[in-house]
Formats: sequence, structure tokens, C-alpha cells
Amino acid sequence: MPTLPEPYASHLPPLLAAAFAEDLPDITSTAVFGTDDRLVAELVAKQDGVLCGVPAFAAAYRFLDGSCEVELRADDGDAARVGQVVARVAGRARTVLAAERTSLNFAMHLSGIATLTRRFVDALAGTRCRVLDTRKTTPGWRALEKHAVRCGGGSNHRMGLYDAAMLKDTHLGGAGSITAAVQRIRERWGEHVPLVVECADLTQVETALSCSVAHLLLDNMDVDRLRDAVALNGGRAVLEASGGVTLATARAIAETGVDYVSVGALTHSAHALDLSLKIRP
Repeated sequence: MPTLPEPYASHLPPLLAAAFAEDLPDITSTAVFGTDDRLVAELVAKQDGVLCGVPAFAAAYRFLDGSCEVELRADDGDAARVGQVVARVAGRARTVLAAERTSLNFAMHLSGIATLTRRFVDALAGTRCRVLDTRKTTPGWRALEKHAVRCGGGSNHRMGLYDAAMLKDTHLGGAGSITAAVQRIRERWGEHVPLVVECADLTQVETALSCSVAHLLLDNMDVDRLRDAVALNGGRAVLEASGGVTLATARAIAETGVDYVSVGALTHSAHALDLSLKIRP
């Protein structure tokens, strides 16, 4: 199989292996077609959107049969239009049909995330606010799903629990206070890791700022409270609005002056982009 770009090279092979293990053997295609029968098929967009998972689509066929020929006519991050031919596949009929659903699952799911992300990015156009994803991802798919967010124009939050310390209500409840929890983080890690503190009200915002926290997550605050938090902050910390952000509310939230909106729905609720594999003469 040709060398894949990252993050596919590091994360896709075991996902493909697991996908085919649960799907094969294909008892239908092996009955209908002989070992030397060949097919040509095209990947066609049935919706407008943003593409992602194009290398994964190609890799699915080559994973089963290295002789399968895949011509990619678009790349991750490209716009797709209804009727557009995104890729062309030529190979053994059994391979083309055995890999069909798995290849589409990757491309449709990741393209759906990229497309939804682009809608949020477009909703914030003209503001200085950026769209962030969350850790609400499919187990094993995180690197690919967060890549899809980037393809849609969004930005990644933490990749895992290891690359930033985030004090949420669950931590604060156990530690007793923001001040105590921040102190413990700094005693353990010093300034070596980024620190984010979740704040549910303006009192917590004021406390976190008094602790010189550089990134505050404003959790489930309405637009008026967000404006108050921006005023109280006075540019001292990065402000991220989170909780229940939708396409209908995102712009009003951004216009309060926060720096980021984080949207779990980008990865946990994106509708798959409608793509189809069409057999050609």
C-alpha cells in the first residue's frame, strides 16, 4: 500500500483491519464474480460539503488488494459539489465490492465532520472567534476526526488528557476550590503544561483570574453572562465559551468577545456527507 499522509499513516491501518475483520468474507460477491472479473467504479458526491477521508477511501481498496488502482480527483479540505466525481476505482470485482462500504464509511463520516465544522466557521466569519473541537470523539478515531475538524477550518482543543491540565467541576468539587486545585496543578507541573479552568459563574471567573490562570472555559453561560465575563476579564486570559453551542447561537456567542467556542457536536453529532459508489461501464 502506498505511503499514507499523517494522521492516516499512524492511525488508519488498525482501523481498516478491524473494519474488514467485522465485515468479511463477502459471500455475495465471491458467488457472483470470478477471480479475474474486473469493475470500474466512481465515488460521487450526492451533497455539497467539505471532503475528508479521501486517502482513507483509497487505502481501503489497496488494503485488500495492492493491485487495485485508485485515482483521487480531490483531496481532504476540498469543496465537494453534487454530482462531482471525487475518485475512480478500477480492480478485481470482488475487491471493489468488498471494500465499498468500509471505504464509504470512512469518507462519509469524516467528510460530515469537516462539513459541519465549515458551517460553524462560516457562522463566525467577521468575528475574531475561532471554533474548537472537544474530546467527544469515537474511540480509536480521535486523530482522524480531529483532522477532519482542521479540514473544515476549525482548531483542535486537547488531543487527550495528557497535553493540557483542565480543571472541571468534577476536579473542583473534590479539591474544594479553584485556588486549591490550581495550586496542586502548579506544584506538580509548574509552568510546563497549559492550564485551563472551567468557570460556571462570574465569581469563579474572578477567582481564576486572581490565580493568574491564562485560559478560562466559560461553561453554559448565556450571552449576557458571557459579555460580563469578557468585561471582567479585560483581556487578561483567553476565554472559551462551551456548552450547548449550536449553529443558531454560535455567532451571538462569538460577538460577546470570547476568543473561542468549543463544540462537541462537531465530532459526536455530525451527519455523514452523502457519497455513493457508482459502477461504470
